[in-house]
Amino acid sequence: MAPKRVTRNPELIRGVGKVSRSAMYHKRGLWAIKAKNGGTFPHHEKAAAAAPLAEKPPKFYPADDIKKPLSNKRKPKPTKLRASITPGTVLIILSGRFKGKRVVFLKQLSSGLLLVTGPYKINGVPLRRVNQAYVVGTSTKVDISGVNLDKFDDKYFAKQVENKKTKAENEFFEVEKQDKTEIPAERKDDQKAVDAILLKAIEAVADLKTYLGARFSLKAGMKPHELVF
Repeated sequence: MAPKRVTRNPELIRGVGKVSRSAMYHKRGLWAIKAKNGGTFPHHEKAAAAAPLAEKPPKFYPADDIKKPLSNKRKPKPTKLRASITPGTVLIILSGRFKGKRVVFLKQLSSGLLLVTGPYKINGVPLRRVNQAYVVGTSTKVDISGVNLDKFDDKYFAKQVENKKTKAENEFFEVEKQDKTEIPAERKDDQKAVDAILLKAIEAVADLKTYLGARFSLKAGMKPHELVF
């Protein structure tokens, strides 16, 4: 049941109130509101109506759920380089194919990975990218001021995506032997150009070439946390 309406001016008969219009004007305090706003009642503008939809929503929803990509509002933060790793620092690789090899750090790429090289002629490590989490910095440094590294970026090391070959039904479950990919001649020339400058700087320092060619390993009784590299 709806609540009974309460009014300050009860009706004597239908359409005739107990108090006159002017008396209700003062009783409700409308004169004070008018005086407070410079002799006029305050006017509130109506909120603008919402713009009509450009497209009418469908009458029925699709039966299958349509996947929508989630919006990523996170801004990527550049990877901070460790203070012990500076251009020319000799690093020891701790994992992967070249584990234990000593390499020369050249620069940090935009992806945060480190560009390093053996050089290739000394220990067989070519120009490659390494995560700084898998290297240890040493106190040995090599002068790399004459090396031009402008062309080396993450796109330089990107792999070319090849189209998948269609297989016959009888060869579907057979394992194909993968042919060894040949290194482009351009990369070989870039490796030689970088190594030529580094070899001159390395040969100028006594025993540095032998140090880079030797593989690092731990022996019985050696404590890694007490070693000074």
